[in-house]
Amino acid sequence: MRIVFLRPTMKQLDTDNDHSFQISDVILDPDGNEHVRFDRKYKSLRVLGGDLVVHSKADKKLQGIDKAFVKSIRMDISNPISADQARSAAEKHFVGRAETVSAPELIVYARDGQARLAYEVIFAGTVGEQEPTEKHVFVDVRSGELINQWEGIETAAGTGNGFFVGSVALETLLVSGSYQLKDSTRGNQATNDMGNKTSGSGKIFLDADNKWGSGLLSDRASVGVDAQFGAAMTWDFFKTKFGRSGLRNDGVGATSRVHYGRAYNNAYWSDSCFCMTYGDGDGTTFNPFASLDVAGHEMSHGLTAMTAKLVYSGESGGLNEANSDIFGTMVEYYANNAKDTPDYLIGEQLYKSGGGKALRYMYNPILDGRSPSCYSSTIGSLDVHYSSGVANHFFYLLAEGSAPVGLPASPTCNNSSVTGIGRDAASAIWYRALTVYMTSSTGYAAARTATLSAASDLYGSASAQYLAVAAAWSAVGVN
Repeated sequence: MRIVFLRPTMKQLDTDNDHSFQISDVILDPDGNEHVRFDRKYKSLRVLGGDLVVHSKADKKLQGIDKAFVKSIRMDISNPISADQARSAAEKHFVGRAETVSAPELIVYARDGQARLAYEVIFAGTVGEQEPTEKHVFVDVRSGELINQWEGIETAAGTGNGFFVGSVALETLLVSGSYQLKDSTRGNQATNDMGNKTSGSGKIFLDADNKWGSGLLSDRASVGVDAQFGAAMTWDFFKTKFGRSGLRNDGVGATSRVHYGRAYNNAYWSDSCFCMTYGDGDGTTFNPFASLDVAGHEMSHGLTAMTAKLVYSGESGGLNEANSDIFGTMVEYYANNAKDTPDYLIGEQLYKSGGGKALRYMYNPILDGRSPSCYSSTIGSLDVHYSSGVANHFFYLLAEGSAPVGLPASPTCNNSSVTGIGRDAASAIWYRALTVYMTSSTGYAAARTATLSAASDLYGSASAQYLAVAAAWSAVGVN
């Protein structure tokens, strides 16, 4: 595989010999064009928000560069406060019970338009009774003052009978006379029973006859089937549609952990364990959280972490959540499971009351009472689960249009009519934008640019698909 050399582009990057770059991902187009993603270091320090993508043509000529941080970095890195002082300063901003605290790492923080020397300290543990947390806290190396903080936990041939998916086929592994809920055909993806604990990895599900679950919650393996099948469908979706072999594109599968905590009403992805975790729900309002779209949602957080690294804060955090809603929905359509009719509702199966109630409504996000359907300059101040609404709305309009047949109408913010281009084309554009053009700091304006670039690459700048991308963004107020 041809790899573009970064040294000839130092002038365009406005860098010097104090910088170094490491390749983190490479995408080679069928026409020979190449897109190489780099992580940056400055004087051997990791630059958070310094990632970039270098685009080159098949003839090795530089085509362009997408940079998360566009300014030059020149700074003195000497005489910071000590690591102990940094940890003490960071502890003041952590609320919860920390099981582990990382050693403070000296980094360059380049997330907010300026480069600053900072310490990053990560607190892993729980908040409240059992809510998991992986809080990343950044403090100034001179004053110890808080720069920023965000959450690293991102809040979805045997036979199985799952609570949500019903009767499905499962690939399993026979070890020493006992079957394991592990899929060697999909990177050894496995599902573990947490035993209602909130720490540890749990124990892999075992079975004597390779028939898993009864479809009832009284059988602990039923939810294990849901999680394992959701992971398999997510793997197959990305492999079939985009040729991606696992979330890291390295052929290695993630682990699913079910029966986390007691009456825990949530599910989450964690980069540190490369795993999805599902609570059982409270049994009153919520079912377990291992529905098909939630599984696709959580695993897609892992995809984001391996590609654009959209920081889970501000507008980039909303796009991170939207990416998971988008691909969680596309996984649901891909699986086309008889017990889970595909739709653009997020988590509709989680509610015991049913009736079409959902966590989020992609065709009209404001229906949940918290997610805006239209962009405003203050959207970055919202919780990322709600600021995702604008991108969810965009994707629905792009895929289905504002007045699709057989699906809910989607009111636009500029009273326009939008014609959809279909789910396959819309998801291909979004995937390429995420993996080729978006960076850790991408906000809504940059997401518009990224998806237009992706549409141009795939279909041409005069195509109906390109024009639809522009129209769908304008229809949600991103111009």
